Amino acid sequence: MSLSRHFDRTQPGQSRRMLLASGAALLAVSTAPGCKPRGEAGKAPPAAAPKTGTVLADATDAYVYGYPLMTMEMTRRVSINTATPEGSHAPINQFANLRSYPDATFRDVTAPNADTLYSSAWLDVGADPIVVQLPDMGSRYYLFPLLDGWTNVFQSPGKRTTGAGPQTFAVTGPKWTGTLPAGMTQYRSPTGMVWVLGRTYSTGTPQDYAQVHALQDQYKLTPLSAWGKPYKRPKGVVDPNVDMKTPVRTQVETMSAPNFFKRLAELLRANPPAAADAPMVAQLARVGIVPGQDFDASKLDDATAEQAKAAALKRISDHFSKAGKAVNGWTFASPTGQYGTDYLQRAFVAQAGLGANLPEDAIYPTTKVDSAGKPLDAAANSYVIRFPKDGLPPVNGFWSITMYDPQYFLVANPLNRFTVSARDKLQQNPDGSTDIYVQAGSPGKDKESNWLPAPSGPFILMARTYWPKPALVDGTYQLPPVQVAGPAAAAAQ
Repeated sequence: MSLSRHFDRTQPGQSRRMLLASGAALLAVSTAPGCKPRGEAGKAPPAAAPKTGTVLADATDAYVYGYPLMTMEMTRRVSINTATPEGSHAPINQFANLRSYPDATFRDVTAPNADTLYSSAWLDVGADPIVVQLPDMGSRYYLFPLLDGWTNVFQSPGKRTTGAGPQTFAVTGPKWTGTLPAGMTQYRSPTGMVWVLGRTYSTGTPQDYAQVHALQDQYKLTPLSAWGKPYKRPKGVVDPNVDMKTPVRTQVETMSAPNFFKRLAELLRANPPAAADAPMVAQLARVGIVPGQDFDASKLDDATAEQAKAAALKRISDHFSKAGKAVNGWTFASPTGQYGTDYLQRAFVAQAGLGANLPEDAIYPTTKVDSAGKPLDAAANSYVIRFPKDGLPPVNGFWSITMYDPQYFLVANPLNRFTVSARDKLQQNPDGSTDIYVQAGSPGKDKESNWLPAPSGPFILMARTYWPKPALVDGTYQLPPVQVAGPAAAAAQ
């Protein structure tokens, strides 16, 4: 689920867009949109792998290493570039609450989630901790993972881990040494940059939206220095130089390589490498990047830097085949949420699904092929996913299957339906099995409750399984394959 982020305020109805991964943030394991394999007719041939130990090799590794941090920073800059909370934007240390599911016009991120309403906030905890308050959530599923600047989930408050009752916790920075008020939980971030990517489940009805909105209105962020005092949230600062229209991923990947490395050195001041990164820190130094110091461009000429960038981006997008395990055509990316020193996996997930959760919280099986391994294409075929009796995905939270076009955007259709899930009141077959019809045209009025509309062409499917049960986590449970059911059904015009 490659994440192109687009914050275009010029289009009607788009101010509510949310900076989320969805797919949230979720992880679509696929080659990233726009990153086609090289070597096709008229395309540049594959770049030769840099020789180990060379400046080019070190710079290539450095780019892969820094890609997630740069993606987080550029996403943050766009997200907070507003005076007041507005749709998907909110000033630093304030929540931006999505008030409805995204639809087919949504272009902020690829692979958006159409199951939850998001509450996103970017925190600066470099000097002052931020206190987070959540209300009693009752029986509703929710999840508020905290991501550091490197995209690692360092804490995951939510129904699974901290329960449904009201919560107050402080997110502190890596160097903070103060004392918190009695009874306040501390979550220490390894970096000064923190992304709170809250998800609150909703059935999507107007009544349920209203209930979730009431909860969102109680989500609060307060600097510790203002705790217990009258506090008025300040207006944000709008920087006219921040590009609010170009997708963030495009901004990152079109940034000149020398500028990338210069900015990476700056970001390392507040977002230091982990102790386990010591060997990588040595490589960084060889190309002029030393945490806490300015970039030394004399150690990396511009031409080599650009070659390293090209090689790194190809390495990241080509990682698809090694990103996880494939079962029945569905790919389960692993690891997600925490990556240790697996820098390539971390970069791939940042490119394909910024904000991915820990597997204990969510698993995102994704497929682009049918049971025979052929690409999914609703212009040629109609498909069916048949779940056996009592064989729907085993979860404690919720499950869904979402339809995306080849660019990981939602698909416009007559039903305005982008997912199928248990909330759709799925019909069962006489033997207790459940068929999900995946095709461009209607399978018939009597079957439309089980219809996931597809575009008249290639498409991608992503299953979301939140708070998966052990059978999903350990692989005992397997999603059924996507099978060809017959020739294509014509889409409604």
